[in-house]
Amino acid sequence: MTVLASISDLMVTYRRDGGEVAALRSISLDIVAGERLAIIGESGSGKSTLALAIAGLLPASSAVGGRIEWPGLGQPPLLGRDIGFVFQDPSASLDPVMTVGKQIAEVARTHLGLTWSQAYAKARTLLERVHLPDPDSALHAFPHQLSGGQKQRVAIAAAIAAGPKLLIADEATSALDTIVQAEIVALIRRLVAEDGMTLLFISHDIALAAELAERVAVFRHGQLVELGSTARIVAAPTQPYTRTLLDAHIGLDAVPLLIRAGLPA
Repeated sequence: MTVLASISDLMVTYRRDGGEVAALRSISLDIVAGERLAIIGESGSGKSTLALAIAGLLPASSAVGGRIEWPGLGQPPLLGRDIGFVFQDPSASLDPVMTVGKQIAEVARTHLGLTWSQAYAKARTLLERVHLPDPDSALHAFPHQLSGGQKQRVAIAAAIAAGPKLLIADEATSALDTIVQAEIVALIRRLVAEDGMTLLFISHDIALAAELAERVAVFRHGQLVELGSTARIVAAPTQPYTRTLLDAHIGLDAVPLLIRAGLPA
């Protein structure tokens, strides 16, 4: 077992309105190379702050303590090359005045040293891999010409363009309808498996976590309250808060939730 990233006593505080708000409180967690790890919690639990801290995207005004080390890389990671990041809102992460083909090609050209011709060829291949209809036309499309699900597929293509070791998906499906959400989850699972990436999946939805992740970390009020295999978390949570999250999916979702975790219904 190789540890890709080791987080030790991580603390993050935001400065707001003249005061300080603790977003993460003494988080210690190892991310194993090749695993699919879900970070689950409600809004304000600190899960997205953890993703931003790992990716080096915290605002300059934040105060950070503790350590994030990268034994699996042997060097500090570079966003785009070593870490791919998929945000909740693809419209905010895509340049509205640049074609989607150029945006994907630019990542490949910057981090892989490709010529523009080679980078555009890779962009076309990536658009095929994320199942965007008519990739030749899509290369020349602008983000506003695509649906929400299509834009998220483009954002995923850009995130994996340089072959990162770690893919972080921060609420990447929460702005999409249920059918498209399931398609994006299936897409992420396939790409992670095909490219041998490690996945950090940030979500408020424990059912999605059960469908996608091998391990689940549950966050509340900036603290890690429970960590374990997906099957164990679903079958026998140790914390009342985790049980509350699970109870929110009792009913029509109960059977599929158990099946996704590999447990008898």
